[in-house]
Amino acid sequence: MFLGNEEKVYILDKVEANEATIDGHHAWAAVWDIASSTAELMDMTTNTFCASGMHLPNGSFATFGGNAAIGPQGEKSDQGEFDSTYQDYDGAQAIRILNPCSDDGCQWYDGQNQLQMARKRWYAGTEALADGSVVLMGGFVGGGYVNRNLPNTDPTTEGGGAEPSFEFYPPRSGDIENMQFMTTTSGLNAYAHAYLMPSGKMFVQANLSTILWDYNNNLETPLPDMPKGVVRVYPASGAVAMLPLTPANNYTPSILFCGGSDMPADAYGDYLQPNINTFDYPSSNDCQRITPEPQDGSAPVYVQDDDMLEGRTMGQFVILPDGTLLVINGAANGTAGYAYATGQTALFGDMPFGMSLAAGPVLTPAIYNPNAAAGSRWSRGGLQSSQIPRMYHSVALLLPDASVLIAGSNPNVDVNLTTSYPTTYRAERFYPSYFSATTRPVPTGVPKTLSYGGSPFDIQLSPSSYTGSANDAAANTTVVIVRPGFTTHALNMGQRFLQLNNTYTVLENGTITLHVSQVPPNPNLITPGPLMLFVVVDGVPSNGTMVIVGNGQIGTQPTHSVQELPAIVTATPTASSTPSSSPTGSGSGHKNNAVNLSSGVRLPVFFTACAVLCAMFS
Repeated sequence: MFLGNEEKVYILDKVEANEATIDGHHAWAAVWDIASSTAELMDMTTNTFCASGMHLPNGSFATFGGNAAIGPQGEKSDQGEFDSTYQDYDGAQAIRILNPCSDDGCQWYDGQNQLQMARKRWYAGTEALADGSVVLMGGFVGGGYVNRNLPNTDPTTEGGGAEPSFEFYPPRSGDIENMQFMTTTSGLNAYAHAYLMPSGKMFVQANLSTILWDYNNNLETPLPDMPKGVVRVYPASGAVAMLPLTPANNYTPSILFCGGSDMPADAYGDYLQPNINTFDYPSSNDCQRITPEPQDGSAPVYVQDDDMLEGRTMGQFVILPDGTLLVINGAANGTAGYAYATGQTALFGDMPFGMSLAAGPVLTPAIYNPNAAAGSRWSRGGLQSSQIPRMYHSVALLLPDASVLIAGSNPNVDVNLTTSYPTTYRAERFYPSYFSATTRPVPTGVPKTLSYGGSPFDIQLSPSSYTGSANDAAANTTVVIVRPGFTTHALNMGQRFLQLNNTYTVLENGTITLHVSQVPPNPNLITPGPLMLFVVVDGVPSNGTMVIVGNGQIGTQPTHSVQELPAIVTATPTASSTPSSSPTGSGSGHKNNAVNLSSGVRLPVFFTACAVLCAMFS
């Protein structure tokens, strides 16, 4: 699932027996209109189950890989690369492109054998690069629970089950090379966590291993192992995000890892199933931070952070416009994935939760404040609990109004409406505490494109955009750009938050002019393509405006020197807007404000949307 523009969310599912049909087959793609909460089906030909995805510089999106063609109950297709019952084609090498539009007229480019990767990739690690191209790392060839056989005598290819190589989109010249990291992390390297660093190298984490990777020369620099034996990649599935990049931290990336599982290595079993009853094994509540490229020249180290309020597997971080992180969804026990049995429960009839390998849904979200003092970074005061378990194949996505769309849950091989954790056809929207503010900013003059360096631009705020003193409001205003990312399997691939530098002028009539710097002239910090710009006043965000950073093309991005901003100018103390008895809110708290988390708001189209999203509409 991903936000295509200010109006539309696009959704992909796995191939399964969804009730909705299109062109004579079960549907597994749709576009959701945000304003009307209605959906339109989209035709798709290849199986997108467990694909990866990423934005492109011109605002398009691409998805990569997926599953083979399958029939009912996940059985192998009856005609090789095509199944006559579900009418799906093999998607393991597929590349699909969508140019989002404001109406329902756009369609996926998804032609069998027309646009393909060099190798089959299921659960591939994916990250965008400074020139707007995309690197694809590893993956399964044919699927399974974890990416290994037992005994693990061939950690590189697993007898043809694992894909250890990496490649680029668009493809580069030269031979496809293997990535040593995929051998090192054999078994637990699906959807490897990958983040482009300011230097142009890539931070990559999987299993317990961590590296800085020079993908141009395929050179790996080992970093410390993940502490405490906690695995964060699928199927342990911890919540992982890059913390906000701000002028205050000099745009130095730090990565936060929370939750997952410290199950022993042998417990994960093999392609078929885990060796233990994972649903009885408690998830981790451990959190670790790492700054992969410290600016003081010190060696990168993992640093213990505040524990989560409870253990979670399949928890997901969504970075909010106020700079805090929402963690939502997931379970207190077990892992992602599904199976008919485990090494301790041989019969499917004895499996206590159907095919689910997790149990104990965590229904209450929490807020992490990266700027709070250690020991006080987590809170959930006033946050309501959902009534809908969000287990395997659940997702969460930031929307332009700064709410969060939550959907999915389907730890089943095909549609199952009667099991413990059924295929879920309901979506919710999470409304953070800033929705309780009496006033929200309404900026004007927001540009449609941003450059890397260059001349600053101005944004205006009228007195109706804030309460209290104009000078105070201006001093507590930030301009941020947020990329929600491509969300699947509790991940948001490409998600980033960057605060633009700004000064301001306050006029005597209370109008605030924000003088805003362009994006720092380093495309490694935030790669070219679409994102949302928010103006945040005292912790309360405006609606997001979709903008494009960069020149809209794949290739070396033009950069310009940073232009000095005008000096701050304040109004005389008597010039202020009408005071209000109600505060506008604060981005650091999310405290004592009820969060409107609806109990399964039903959208007025009966449609299963996304195995990535795995069931969204009803």
